[in-house]
Amino acid sequence: MQNITTVTELRHAIKELEEKQAVEWPLLKEQFFTTYESFKLINVLKHTIKEAISAPDLKNNVINTAIGLTTGILARKTLIGKTYNPLKKLAGVILEMTVANKIANNGDKIKSLGGIVFNKILHFRSNSKKD
Repeated sequence: MQNITTVTELRHAIKELEEKQAVEWPLLKEQFFTTYESFKLINVLKHTIKEAISAPDLKNNVINTAIGLTTGILARKTLIGKTYNPLKKLAGVILEMTVANKIANNGDKIKSLGGIVFNKILHFRSNSKKD
């Protein structure tokens, strides 16, 4: 902006700024309320959940981890069972975490292998019903 030297220029500059303010003020208010709504806890949670659901890698990792944890628990319960011996409990926890970690890290391979086995079983059953 140039230097203002006369009263007329000052009045003109004030008028321009007032017009600019009249245009920008509603936009600023609208942006404020939009920002305010986006920071509400429920909206932050909704946004986070939408992002989590839309991330394909996250879905896959959650599924692999759930399968791993379930398998680890089943392995511990099957091999160790219910015991009061602290060493057996420790061994069971180590077994559970090891199995869960291996399953979770190799979930895609295990899922594809499971699909192959499942298809073989279905194919075998359909062939045995034909006989």
